[in-house]
Amino acid sequence: MSIDKGKDIQEGSSSRSATSVSNQPPQPPQLSRYESQKRRDWNTFCQYLRNQRPPGALSQCNSNQVLDFLRYLDQFGKTKVHMQGCPFFGQPEPPSSCNCPLKQAWGSLDALIGRLRAAYEENGGLPETNPFASGAIRVYLREVRESQAKARGVPYKKKKKRKNLARAGDGSSNSSNPIQ
Repeated sequence: MSIDKGKDIQEGSSSRSATSVSNQPPQPPQLSRYESQKRRDWNTFCQYLRNQRPPGALSQCNSNQVLDFLRYLDQFGKTKVHMQGCPFFGQPEPPSSCNCPLKQAWGSLDALIGRLRAAYEENGGLPETNPFASGAIRVYLREVRESQAKARGVPYKKKKKRKNLARAGDGSSNSSNPIQ
């Protein structure tokens, strides 16, 4: 009889565990790397606004607050940006270290603004009032790109758009092209 009791206890516990597993809500799908970064960046920006004195409201956010946020992020940067008076200014690979500041790289800021621009609209902001899409932000990013390129001695060249490949196959042949 004790064997049957144990069997009953085991059956009872297994039926309870099966029931408790089926009552759990389904797990949300795993976010992509981009979506995770976008959510993290959005939360960071919102936290930055809340920490301002007085706290900033997202509905009142403007490009000046976004610019302040980008400048604030420079303190966490990892890119050495040589100052005008530095002996290594304009050298792509300086021979030794210097005391020039570390800043956020232009590419990182550009990607960040793209994610925040998308997140703003996903969180109910109107495209017409998106502070991340303002001209002041574009000007700031262009200035950062140019100053960092100059400080490293690497000129930034805008990539030319590739011609439509469909045009190449429209029947017009190039006589200088040996492969036909």
